[in-house]
Amino acid sequence: MARMGELPLFTSEYEDFVRGHDGERISGVSAGPPGRATAVLLHGAGNGSKERLLPLLAEFAGQGAHALAFDFSGHGGSSGALAESSLRRRFAQAVGVIDAHAPADDPLVLVGFSMSGQTVADLVRHYGRRVVAVGLCAPAVYAPEAWDEPFGSGDRRFSTIIRTPGSWRTSRALEALRAFEGRAVLAVPGTDDVIPPEVTEAVQDALSARAQFTRLELPDAGHRLGLWFQDHAEDRRALAAALLGGVEDGAWAATRRWVAGRLPGGRGVVGSRPLSGGWSAQMRGLTLDDGEELVLRTFVRPFFRRHAPGLLSREAAVLGLLAGQEGVPAPALVAVDATAEHCDHPSLLMTRMPGLVRMDDEDGEFLDRRLDLLAAQLVRIHAVEPAELPRPYQAWTSPERVRTPGGALWERAVDVIRRDPPPFRGRFLHRDYHPGNVLFTGAGDGLRVSGVVDWVETSWGPADLDVAHCSTALALLHGPECGLAFRDRYERHGGHGLADGPDHLYWRLLDALAYPPDAAKLAGPWRELGRTDLTPGVLGERLAAYVGGLMERYG
Repeated sequence: MARMGELPLFTSEYEDFVRGHDGERISGVSAGPPGRATAVLLHGAGNGSKERLLPLLAEFAGQGAHALAFDFSGHGGSSGALAESSLRRRFAQAVGVIDAHAPADDPLVLVGFSMSGQTVADLVRHYGRRVVAVGLCAPAVYAPEAWDEPFGSGDRRFSTIIRTPGSWRTSRALEALRAFEGRAVLAVPGTDDVIPPEVTEAVQDALSARAQFTRLELPDAGHRLGLWFQDHAEDRRALAAALLGGVEDGAWAATRRWVAGRLPGGRGVVGSRPLSGGWSAQMRGLTLDDGEELVLRTFVRPFFRRHAPGLLSREAAVLGLLAGQEGVPAPALVAVDATAEHCDHPSLLMTRMPGLVRMDDEDGEFLDRRLDLLAAQLVRIHAVEPAELPRPYQAWTSPERVRTPGGALWERAVDVIRRDPPPFRGRFLHRDYHPGNVLFTGAGDGLRVSGVVDWVETSWGPADLDVAHCSTALALLHGPECGLAFRDRYERHGGHGLADGPDHLYWRLLDALAYPPDAAKLAGPWRELGRTDLTPGVLGERLAAYVGGLMERYG
């Protein structure tokens, strides 16, 4: 039955529909014309329903999209008992509605509230590239073993699973969102008494991996964002516009135009693929029609996007400086848009260096040679004498910001950095030097460093800081002894004036204490490169042993 004008902002009719699914009656509503995209709005659990989403549905229709909303079983106008529903059944009901009521040629825009964050991710996995945009509003994600379990009334296995601390960390939803390459908006309320902040952060990290990501802050809102959008026209308009913007051209349309305009006349991009190993930025490899390869660095995470003008401008300047520098293989700058004046997000385009990141944990001579090459390359970087000094180094933690597992060892370690920095002779620092930013070619005696990348943090400060950062990474990758020994390798290759005793300990701990309590988060890109052995437990044990070794050796 068609209804007109129940909501003031409706300018066109919308249609009720009812469909059967697995013995239940699913109640839904649609609005808007087919062709541009179909937006599917999925309410949360508890007393969630399609009714509170009708103003948002109207907004999508008003911006030219076909839009659907429906009640999951046990909610609103649908039949069934909520206690007998499950994540699997919610997914199956959503697929049934989409297949029946979304025109087959329409791209999909999926918007999920709370529990439906998991359902959106399940649908992304199911529909693949047909999904062009996702909107997640105070989303939840769940452990795989919860998917088939009936919700119950707080007394079933589902509740036991989701109340287990950290169970969500294994959610397949995070994998699906990490692989998604379309538009993504994460709507975050100022106060959320349902979703833990670490879940929201994990979802943001996943969406930042490959998607064209935007974080929509709603500082005065609470968890029930369906109600918030119902009452706040400007915010629902912004959400719909962000998700529908560029649907016709595909994601990253502005960035693709910018890249095309920076290539030499007649050249074009014929291939694009995500590159693994990045954490602060998205990295994509671009192949040109003549076979040349470029790399596009894009800042999408809110923190790094905010600081992109300084970071990318600095990297552009450093790449220009290193272009004439012997012994430091670095990419050549092609173009930079540090303020996103032309691109979807702040971006830098550069040549691609030959070689591969090597993080395998082979024992013996091969690993020993690789570590010697790392040390020798760092010595050459510290020998650079720029005509204009880069910015002074910035510490990445402080005694007040350190969060440790607790205990006497960690207390003593934090006390070491409760002092003014020791005096030092300034050096040209990479500042984020570790195996993930160094490329190698060859094998055996022919192994060589072929490139050093990621120069956004380049600074002026003590050589100890670069040695410290690489040492911490090596301790986590290969064990504490490997990290403890890196100073010796650096000095054997002609290292530049490291401090001794407590002064050197200060710099080493200033770096190491930036890792707890969640070193596993920083190791995410390493696992993407094959180091699946780096579990949170392994990393925590290695970091503690490394810090203990530093205290014993230099304390």
